[in-house]
Amino acid sequence: MGNIVEKQETISKKFKYFVNGEYKESKTEKYNEVYNPSTGEVEGLVPCCTEEEVIEAIQAAKAAFPAWSNTPVIKRSQVLYKIRQLIEENMEELTLLVAREHGKVLDEAKGDVLKAKEGTELACQIPTQMMGESLMNISNGVDTVSYREPIGVFAGIVPFNFPAMIPMGWMAPSCIAAGNTIVLKVSSATPRTALRMVELYKEAGVPDGVINVVTCTRKEAEIFLTHEDVKGITFVGTTKVGKHIYSTAAAHGKRVQALCQAKNHALVLKDAAIERTAAGIINAAFGCAGERCMALPVVAVEEEVADELVEAIVRLSKEIKVGPAYHEESGLGPVVDAKHKKNVLSWIEKGIEEGADLVLDGRDIVVEGFENGFYIGPTIFDNVTEDMTVGQEEIFGPVLCIKRVKSFEHGLEIMNNNPFANGSIIFTQSGYYAREFSKRTDGGMVGINVGIPVPVGVFPFSGHKDSFFGDLHCLGKDAVRFFTESKCVTTRWFDEEEKKNTKVSTWDGTM
Repeated sequence: MGNIVEKQETISKKFKYFVNGEYKESKTEKYNEVYNPSTGEVEGLVPCCTEEEVIEAIQAAKAAFPAWSNTPVIKRSQVLYKIRQLIEENMEELTLLVAREHGKVLDEAKGDVLKAKEGTELACQIPTQMMGESLMNISNGVDTVSYREPIGVFAGIVPFNFPAMIPMGWMAPSCIAAGNTIVLKVSSATPRTALRMVELYKEAGVPDGVINVVTCTRKEAEIFLTHEDVKGITFVGTTKVGKHIYSTAAAHGKRVQALCQAKNHALVLKDAAIERTAAGIINAAFGCAGERCMALPVVAVEEEVADELVEAIVRLSKEIKVGPAYHEESGLGPVVDAKHKKNVLSWIEKGIEEGADLVLDGRDIVVEGFENGFYIGPTIFDNVTEDMTVGQEEIFGPVLCIKRVKSFEHGLEIMNNNPFANGSIIFTQSGYYAREFSKRTDGGMVGINVGIPVPVGVFPFSGHKDSFFGDLHCLGKDAVRFFTESKCVTTRWFDEEEKKNTKVSTWDGTM
């Protein structure tokens, strides 16, 4: 794909929101700037939709629900197959769009889109996933059948870091395949991918109102948490906001799945394959510029091999080429915007103040020709201790912390003391320690010599502790259960003798 973006004209325009099958110009007077993080240039303005416009989107979704939920599940599945085809046909355009608005390098940006396609492919299987159960003669002359049915309008609240995968892979496909409708509140920092992909949904035959896309502030998004026509919330973002969404929406009788922050740890034992382990750590720590909740920001390594591992990580990290997201040779792109860059840099300063050893400093990286881009190079702290916040709280940038531990037990204790538990990883050649780790770690997604232990979407994205609030995770069978509810139908047909009965038991048909 090369440097195609440089051949395009710089875009400077006001984006619209998408409701009831059409793009609309907001009546708001408030707009947020949308950047190309590789250049630092403003490429457009995204509206802060008004409360009335958010309610308009909810009402459009509510109006579309009866017809869509009554559409045969096979036909809904066929529409999802068409969406999958259109994503495939527009892969290059969507990849460049993700790279341009978020800053992911090309391989990462394509992976973002491929994960949206994967979620769509899983949703294509909805006819078999929604099948219920039945049992004849469960009581004398009584048959029972269970069904899974759609629920209504859902709201999807989307972060900036995966503009394709999260709204159009995790949220919308399973939701609408199950027969629901959805309003996506996408990030104002990275709105363009979802606003383009919703066109593909319409082209595929998704009826007007089934999927809607708005951009707004947290103030307007609060409407979703209390509005009587919204039946459920699916959210990805910070733990503080996730807790608020969970408690508020649940108090209003809504279903909630809130996927939140992380501080994933890896434990490297002295028998690990050091060079390969270092390569895996670098990929997990610095991929997507560390802007993912399954990044690997902390490594706990046994003291006997700590020096060797740190040397390998630093050496290999220095080989990473930092550059514009859409240049094929770039191995690490920018962070999303100037505000986030400032936040990550403040964390690096905090690590220095706390006494961690800065063994690789990425603060002063300059990319020739792109001096105004939001770049931070790979940054590594060694000798991070448990009293340092830099090793405890989420940074969401290309910053890796090394903690030296005395043993497997010491490392596991450190990991499980952290309040977050999205993922946890062990690098070892020992089957015994791998099994012990799998059983005893608090992490919901476990990697054994796998730096990013996100399972393929037939399994749930199953974070634990302060990384998740709710009962049902996204993806896998959990997603089908989250976006549907069960209904049991119990039937009894009277024979000629039964018709004459005038006495009916209190427990008629239930025992």
